[in-house]
Amino acid sequence: MKRNMSDLDRIIRVVVAALFAYLYFGGIVTGTLGIVLLVLAAVFFLTSLISFCPLYIPFKFSTYKS
Repeated sequence: MKRNMSDLDRIIRVVVAALFAYLYFGGIVTGTLGIVLLVLAAVFFLTSLISFCPLYIPFKFSTYKS
């Protein structure tokens, strides 16, 4: 996998993932929406760890400038 995410993109994803996790574990958002936010948080965190977003490929989009 070729890197397609910049450092700023990765930081934003980690912050959003932390926000979603806080909303779920803080009991602010519950039920189905809470589970969806928790799954999105996990996806955002994992993609930021590997610096690769599969959804960027079909659109030939990259925030990483080599």
